[in-house]
Amino acid sequence: MKHLLKSNLPLNTKLVIYKQILRPSMTFGIQLWGTSKKSNIQKFQSFQSIYLHLLTNAPRYVSNLTLHSDLKIPNIYTLASHYYKLFHNNTVNHPNPLISNLSSLTLPDNPPRRLKRIWPRDLLNQ
Repeated sequence: MKHLLKSNLPLNTKLVIYKQILRPSMTFGIQLWGTSKKSNIQKFQSFQSIYLHLLTNAPRYVSNLTLHSDLKIPNIYTLASHYYKLFHNNTVNHPNPLISNLSSLTLPDNPPRRLKRIWPRDLLNQ
């Protein structure tokens, strides 16, 4: 994949390859793992930034924020909250009661949070 992104293809073609092949494999199940520890999410964010540098052949001094804004590609944190909001909106009006209960904002018996745990429904507030 690196050879393809380092090739002399036009930037638009490289972006399509990234959006159609790499991003879906990275964001599979992001609704759930989007609330994992920051160090784990940072690994995905660094993977995305490395491949954006390869894609654009940008020098090292170009910041990741500049690459993301110029290419109009959101970071992993934004993607996680966006995909969870879509997931939540799809489960609210679902005909199956078990699935529609997944969209409730409170958990049954309201268990205590330990170790500053982040739950997927916390992404709705971001």
